[in-house]
Amino acid sequence: MRLSQLFSTTLRQEPSEAEISSHSLLLRAGFIRQLGAGIFSYLPLARRGMNRIENIMREEINAIGGQELTMPVVHPADIWQETGRWSQIGDEMARFQDRTGHQMVLAMTHEEVVTDLARREIHSYRQLPQLIYHIQTKFRDDPRPRAGLIRVREFTMLDSYSLDRDWEGLDHQYQSHYDAYFRIFNRCGLPVRAVGSDTGMMGGKEAHEYMYLTPVGEDTLLFCDSCDYAANRQVAAFGKLTPPDEKPAPLEKVATPNVSTIADLADFLGIPASRTAKAVFFAAEKSGQGKPLLIFAVLQGDMALNETKLVNAIGASGSGSITTLRPALEDEIRAVGASPGYASPIGIQRDNVLVIVDDLLPHSPNLVAGANQEGYHLRNTNLGRDYQPDMIADIALAEDGSPCPHCDGRLQALRGVEVGNIFKLGTRYTSALGATFLDEDGEAQPIIMGSYGIGVGRLLACVAEEYHDEHGLIWPITVAPFPVHLMLLPSKDGSAEKAAEALYTALIEAGIEPLYDDRDERAGVKFNDADLIGLPLRVTVAARSLENGGFEFKRRDRDNRWIVPVESAIEVIKTELDQCHQEMLQRFNL
Repeated sequence: MRLSQLFSTTLRQEPSEAEISSHSLLLRAGFIRQLGAGIFSYLPLARRGMNRIENIMREEINAIGGQELTMPVVHPADIWQETGRWSQIGDEMARFQDRTGHQMVLAMTHEEVVTDLARREIHSYRQLPQLIYHIQTKFRDDPRPRAGLIRVREFTMLDSYSLDRDWEGLDHQYQSHYDAYFRIFNRCGLPVRAVGSDTGMMGGKEAHEYMYLTPVGEDTLLFCDSCDYAANRQVAAFGKLTPPDEKPAPLEKVATPNVSTIADLADFLGIPASRTAKAVFFAAEKSGQGKPLLIFAVLQGDMALNETKLVNAIGASGSGSITTLRPALEDEIRAVGASPGYASPIGIQRDNVLVIVDDLLPHSPNLVAGANQEGYHLRNTNLGRDYQPDMIADIALAEDGSPCPHCDGRLQALRGVEVGNIFKLGTRYTSALGATFLDEDGEAQPIIMGSYGIGVGRLLACVAEEYHDEHGLIWPITVAPFPVHLMLLPSKDGSAEKAAEALYTALIEAGIEPLYDDRDERAGVKFNDADLIGLPLRVTVAARSLENGGFEFKRRDRDNRWIVPVESAIEVIKTELDQCHQEMLQRFNL
């Protein structure tokens, strides 16, 4: 490819909209252009890099038995209504009507579609197991797109779906994907960690996320410093220190004027925050109901509430389909007899109220809690004697330094970007859509499903975030749009032009397509652009290099330059590119 004909230009100035390094560099190097919030065009350099990523994906999924197909981007609403996600998913789902007035959906994901295919195509246990996948465009109307390709609204994903007759089969395919996904990320040069995660809107019984650890990540991850425990903070468990046993003491109402926070309460009474009970209120909007359900969450005062755990606990309580969860309004809190800043579950009205307490509270006697009267608290409140919860669950947030739930170690909090996820869906979708097969006895059984995904553009951006310096991108050999940046510095006698053209032709004949900078630009501009674009190997053809005996070689990830004789150039290029591959293999134990 001749750079003079490339459909993109480099930018000299830092783009004002760029938030992180990868965003800035992909814009400046001419890889991407933004059309709207979270919507990008991928120019030829980006497209070539993404093609290489997608081919790695295909090779690895094919190797574990995958069959590629293509499913639609536009779905009729009917199948989403059958699974219930039509009403469970809020504004992130893009809905519209076709010309006949039929409700339609822009694909966020494809569980409904693949399940519909399964119920049409799978009839007998003899047809199982199956593994199908596609690499397809999706749209999620994210309210906060940010950081370039890290968080977008329109994106391309590898989705694979396993279909099995039993849970053992799902476990096998899940493990196969678990390992294959590590190979995909390793081959792309991206170091990742797998952590336990929330199943979220996907549902199912188990999930893992693949996390690229970086300070620019939005997710907080917790890793034990002594064992292999790792989890997204949304679902992370931690060791909770059980307080010493005490006999329940009598309730005592005490005046606490102008003391409405846990910190102020602990200071006023001269007690640790762990001796208090914290109340947190939410309103849960339920599908098909006008009046929201008031959620009264209670936990030990020295702990923070984990909203994801709370949502999962609400779902497990059988309280119906929750579509949104928001902080409760003061009027909603007072309507049940509670007093904001001085609240407890003692004596409140329980109609349309769900009281959920953290699982440490049954072991925490004689806590100070609100008296549901402004300016007053109650000493010695005890769960079971003074109030009964509707549910007891782990709803506390794990923090940096929290005890590990599995050993004597401590949890370390790190930031990360989710680049892939895998889910054990089980029968979540097949039961809803009636996707069954006949077993050996002729009995209908639901197909057992798994779902597995990697975002292509986000992966490209994370590789760019991992590999760059102050001058530009430094692409790994496996992801680079071109392996070689061939640069011509024109000579007065035309010798450099002739040699560069000959090398360009020879490289193509050898199956090595270079990016050939044949532009009529100053040497400084060309060198800066080469560093900015970041291809693995730069070969400069100039009058000076020819006078010194050949072509100047430089690897983008190293500082040294050297001269290679003209007649040896192709072989040395092959050797250098092979060395880049070998270094990748060694780094990631491939």
